[in-house]
Amino acid sequence: MTAVLTGDAALLGFARALRAAGVDASAERVHAFLSAVDVLRPQMRADVYWAGRLTLCGDRDDLERYERVFAACFGGARRAGRSVTAAPAPRLRVVAPEAGTGARGETTDDREGPPVAALASSAEVLRHRDVADLLPTEREQVRRLLAAFALRGETRRSARRRPARRGAVDPRRTVRESLRHGGEPALPRRHARAERPRRVVLIVDVSGSMAPYADALLRFAHAAARGGRTEVFTIGTRLTRVTRELSHRDPDLAMAAVAAAVPDWRGGTRLGELVRAFLDRWGQRGMARGAIVVVLSDGWERGDPELLGTQMRRLHRLAHRVIWANPRKARPGYAPLAAGMAAALPSVDAFVEGHSLGALERLAAVVRGADDA
Repeated sequence: MTAVLTGDAALLGFARALRAAGVDASAERVHAFLSAVDVLRPQMRADVYWAGRLTLCGDRDDLERYERVFAACFGGARRAGRSVTAAPAPRLRVVAPEAGTGARGETTDDREGPPVAALASSAEVLRHRDVADLLPTEREQVRRLLAAFALRGETRRSARRRPARRGAVDPRRTVRESLRHGGEPALPRRHARAERPRRVVLIVDVSGSMAPYADALLRFAHAAARGGRTEVFTIGTRLTRVTRELSHRDPDLAMAAVAAAVPDWRGGTRLGELVRAFLDRWGQRGMARGAIVVVLSDGWERGDPELLGTQMRRLHRLAHRVIWANPRKARPGYAPLAAGMAAALPSVDAFVEGHSLGALERLAAVVRGADDA
């Protein structure tokens, strides 16, 4: 019974990673996926691949995200710039330690390689590990999973209207339709307000106290910036806009560009002054107005905490929501006692963790309005 629960937990972790990557893996699709894997061979990589691809993907756009997440969770490299069209090689099978048959009675394959469940379980364990404590090989796997992330702000109703089957009558289109038929009465045409995601602004702390987390958080920001309506800034002793540097499709090229553009790596922290600089130069002009602003920082402040509190209140009045992700929040006994964090917290709508892959998945859910925890 334990092995079955562990396997299901690993496959559910794979489904959660897909949702974080933007695939609409609903509860019904996940149930179909688990049922398909159970009917097939859960230890076979190819069977898990096709079961997930046929049940969890809803449209063509999901396929590339699926390839990236599958490669990160179960191993195997994707061809650069191309989707994998063939099934992964079915070479991974559990080998029974004392018998010559597999779990379902067939003869097991003696080729080398860990079972699929073990690979998925390792990815599931990594989801909850603090990124500051990872080994180099584990960091590489987390980077692959972060590259598959997607971040979209919660939707808002636009002022523009678009044709719709239900909604208010569109007089112009209705009259034009009537004129097309020589003035004969025609069915009324309708329109409704369109929905679009809110802009997301990420402010990433790259000071010395955040050094163990900066790489993972910037890779999270890189994945988020691919969505188009995301702006990214770094803060330390200076404020630097790095949206353009993160526009590189390749994560490593993007990180190299950010490293060249940011002059204050591992320096001090002047949160109050830099939040004020952001608001004066960009936020007040409209970038923060109605947006979801996410601050990724531990809240250590070398400047005046009162200034930070004042600027956070100002930011809160402009933004739709202010979210603060603190990697230190997950530590046992943590309390927001740092002067900067205590000053900022009254102006924060959601205070979440940011220390692990799973924490960043929850942050993405909060940003899109699916979860307030």
